Amino acid sequence: MPRPGRPGRLGVGIISAGRVGAVLGSALRAVDHQIIGVHAVSEASRERAELLLPGVPLLDVANIVERAELVLLAVPDDALADLVQGLADLKRWQPGQLVVHTSGAYGVGVLEPARRCGAIPLAIHPAMTFGGFSTDVARLVGCPMAVTAPAAVLPIGQALAVELGGEPFVLPEDSRPAYHAALAHGANHLVTLVNQAVRILSAAGVEDGAATLAPLLSTALDRALREGEAGLTGPVARGDAGTVRTHLAALTKLRDANGQRLDDVVATYRALAQATVTRREETGALGAQQAHALREALDEPPEPPQAPAEPAG
Repeated sequence: MPRPGRPGRLGVGIISAGRVGAVLGSALRAVDHQIIGVHAVSEASRERAELLLPGVPLLDVANIVERAELVLLAVPDDALADLVQGLADLKRWQPGQLVVHTSGAYGVGVLEPARRCGAIPLAIHPAMTFGGFSTDVARLVGCPMAVTAPAAVLPIGQALAVELGGEPFVLPEDSRPAYHAALAHGANHLVTLVNQAVRILSAAGVEDGAATLAPLLSTALDRALREGEAGLTGPVARGDAGTVRTHLAALTKLRDANGQRLDDVVATYRALAQATVTRREETGALGAQQAHALREALDEPPEPPQAPAEPAG
């Protein structure tokens, strides 16, 4: 039954207290839902639960599902299906119980075993990255949240997203994998790319690569989001094949502090530059001759490393 106090308040169980689950639990608690229990296995999860959900008891999964009116599943994607099916096999899901997962890659199909037990399936994914800190709760305000649910209960999912502070939008079941790929490609690979740029600067002798890059990358990201491909600058955008060739020559010669080559950086530079050339040519921003010259520069094999000079006899 709904909890006393504000209308529609629910007893919420959190599985588990990872970076997402603990933050969303804290956000639901802030709007007067009662967190009846949280599942936390690792030491880091227990500390996070204590920080973000103080006073909430640590319970096993079965107890949480037994007691909660809303079960929030914030587990890794690959663990979600087995968890839902296992609880269904044990007949733990309850009729009318809200079951919400936070995976971006899945819709409500993965919750079908719970639905067959009478539970109400909802998929809500905040389009943001989580650090697992209290500051994340404030960052939920205005955050776009993808909501997928059966039509009859879609308003419940949208209302929950609003209670979390988000801006819900409806995402069809079959669109979720592509949606999640876009977010992962943009955010996760951005981290990889920025880290590679910092490593290049470090190998080139620049002490604080992050500080050096910060103004440039902040502006580039802002322009990319506001202007799209029109915000692109640099040698590929201009068709400067000679500069691209110089970059690759320099990158193949660099060594990090351990004397290791930056082969992964060179491969990433080539792949992203090739993709940029293709898009610039498709949109007419590069002519065929410019695109050909750039591809030639990108396809050239790196110079073999020079053998160390013989010591003078």
